[in-house]
Amino acid sequence: MTTRLISDKAFRQPRFPGEGSPKENSNLPGVELWGDGMASPGLTLTWLLCAHLLQSWPGGRTAETPYPRLRLSHKELLDLNRTSIFHSPFGFLDLHAMLLDEYQERLFVGGRDLVYSLSLERISDGYREIHWPTTAVKMEECIMKGKDASDCVNYVRVLHHYNRTHLLTCGTGAFDPLCTFIRVRNHLQDPLFHLESHRSERGRGRCPFDPSSSFVSTLIGSELFTGLYSDYWGRDAAIFRSPGRLAHLRTEHDDERLLKEPKFVGSYMIPDNEDHDDNKLYFFFTEKALEAENNAHTIYTRVGRLCVNDMGGQRILVNKWSTFLKARLVCSVPGGNGIDTYFDELEDIFLLHTRDHKNPVIFGLFNTTSNIFRGHAICVYHMSSIRAAFNGPYAHKEGPEYHWSLYEGKVPYPRPGSCASKVNGGKYGTTKDYPDDAIRFARTHPLMYQPIKPAHKKPILVKTDGKYNLKQIAVDRVEAEDGQYDVLFIGTDTGIVLKVITIYNQETGSMEEVILEELQIFKDPTPIISMEISSKRQQLYVGSASDVAQVRFHHCDMYGSACADCCLARDPYCAWDGISCSRYYPTGTHAKRRFRRQDVRHGNAAQQCFGQQFVGDALDKTEERLVYGIENNSTLLECTPRSLQAKVIWFVQKGRETRKEEVKTDDRVVKMDLGLLFLRIRKADAGTYFCQTVEHSFVHTIRKITLEIVEEERVEEMFNKDYEEEGPHRMPCPARSSIPQGTKPWYKEFLQLIGYSNFQRVEEYCEKVWCTDKKRKKLKMSPSKWKYANPQEKKLRSKPEHYRLPRHVLDS
Repeated sequence: MTTRLISDKAFRQPRFPGEGSPKENSNLPGVELWGDGMASPGLTLTWLLCAHLLQSWPGGRTAETPYPRLRLSHKELLDLNRTSIFHSPFGFLDLHAMLLDEYQERLFVGGRDLVYSLSLERISDGYREIHWPTTAVKMEECIMKGKDASDCVNYVRVLHHYNRTHLLTCGTGAFDPLCTFIRVRNHLQDPLFHLESHRSERGRGRCPFDPSSSFVSTLIGSELFTGLYSDYWGRDAAIFRSPGRLAHLRTEHDDERLLKEPKFVGSYMIPDNEDHDDNKLYFFFTEKALEAENNAHTIYTRVGRLCVNDMGGQRILVNKWSTFLKARLVCSVPGGNGIDTYFDELEDIFLLHTRDHKNPVIFGLFNTTSNIFRGHAICVYHMSSIRAAFNGPYAHKEGPEYHWSLYEGKVPYPRPGSCASKVNGGKYGTTKDYPDDAIRFARTHPLMYQPIKPAHKKPILVKTDGKYNLKQIAVDRVEAEDGQYDVLFIGTDTGIVLKVITIYNQETGSMEEVILEELQIFKDPTPIISMEISSKRQQLYVGSASDVAQVRFHHCDMYGSACADCCLARDPYCAWDGISCSRYYPTGTHAKRRFRRQDVRHGNAAQQCFGQQFVGDALDKTEERLVYGIENNSTLLECTPRSLQAKVIWFVQKGRETRKEEVKTDDRVVKMDLGLLFLRIRKADAGTYFCQTVEHSFVHTIRKITLEIVEEERVEEMFNKDYEEEGPHRMPCPARSSIPQGTKPWYKEFLQLIGYSNFQRVEEYCEKVWCTDKKRKKLKMSPSKWKYANPQEKKLRSKPEHYRLPRHVLDS
């Protein structure tokens, strides 16, 4: 049992969850005294009241706002050895490209004038670097043309596997892009990381001029496909194929039907079948929508598609894409009145590969374009829906005065947008053999009529609380005891990564969002701009402008040491194995697999843990505390559950009554995240208080607090008496003892008042508190610290000072 003395005259600064507990001294078991960190009563109570008001504010914590089960700070992640941070030895990184190489077991990072090779095992150890600056002449020319000096360097923006021994890399080169190869070898005895500068060549169409312009690229064989602004001034938006085995191609210049001020987000090659000639490349981007006639500035998200083996037309679209089509990608929340809320701007895209390489699952992270309403959503798309849109009708506009409509005329053969392959009959060897009417139709009808809608016709996750902006997404598919789950890792603009699962209820059509963890990856708030994921290593690699971090997917024992804690967490990576909360392995994947208790879908701990012997009776042992509150002062009964998702309910048992009653709150008694706050405590508040948590119908009493009330008059009399007394005990600690014979310090009177009789242990404790580290105190002590040691000087004190705490407490 712990005893605590609480008064608004000695009120401790409130704690946030995760900041640690009040300091306890093992030399005095059962007694907890407030020492360092005392706040003035006015400031403390103001803070507590403000915090309470924020709970009911729209942006504050409400029952409808899901909170993470665990919130781990940057320091906690480091202490748990769950993360590792790479800092550039030059003091800057300016990250612009990241490439995960499982074969070489390296993470390649492109920044300003530098390329790094980091170990996937621990990125902060054993890094290698290549210094790749631009020439002084190019830098001077760039500045002379009016560009900012900070942009007139070489930002590495392209990193791709070219083969098992080489990487293809391109940089902005002070607004004069260039490309070359990096030779790599990760042998322990003979590692290699070398820039082959003699193979450098111009990078126009492969790399943007501007380091800040939107850009995507995909390497297929020896061909580099890019979406970028390809000119010096950033006006020519185009999709390119750089020459390799196939000829150079691009979208038509200044044709707004194809691209209108696009922001490129991602590109992926996704096969339709086993015929490689039928392979298609998909580009994900946002642009100003021509079909949005009521608003010329409306932004839509698009999926663009083209054939990898496109050769352009023979007489029309020569050296231009002849198979490019695009469709609208929709992410919206259905409204009750039939009006949807749209999230039109794509922030990030993630391709989750499945066992069927032709049908990956696509996750899109969107935000709103409205200046009034701000929010984010994640939508999931299946390739069947995307292919259906491109195989559907074309959009058509007869003329400037007409509206966009469904094209109902005859579609030429071969179907515009289809590839020259055996799937299409093998009649045409290349697109150059296509009839002119098929090429002409593709040129004038690049837009599909049907939009692509997400699975379930709505987002799997929506965030409108405004706490932070969502920037990046990565997904890992996990096999759990009760099914398959997609774990979302969401990067924010504050350096936080959210670990989330969503559970679809087929009966109600609703989606449940479960935030498992909130991880502060970087020490200082900074936007996350890149994420790579390794399911094989169970690691997430996170990039900001200045640092790169790696973090493990899970740390199961952080959820608790009991079966119920583990099951209530609902983390598909974790299960109760009879001894601890540990990594879950599906049947047959782990030789020493013990029985597992896990319920991700429902989190039913009562059912899963029935009959289990909790380790150390973790849930059977309720923590007990004894707290003394001073009448008419404020008192906080602290109770912060491990899980932020748990609902806290307070019960009280008065006197000898056996019946418990739920605590009723009012303007004097306030429930807070930190516990139960009495703003002005009364004698009638004395009793035994039970702090219970409820989570998924599982009820657990985590703390039992006995509250005793001390009369205010008796405490003030004792304090004032102590101030009026003279004695050498007000002087600094002597070498052997600070408590002279025959004196009776204030704390003994106070402990007699509350009925605590173990004076010897208290005296030992106080001796240690007051007389420890004398050297430090001596150095910090000013000449005026003991100015009231002289009885004559003491008389000069002002009257309000009689109501301060004894200096014994303030110094301890």
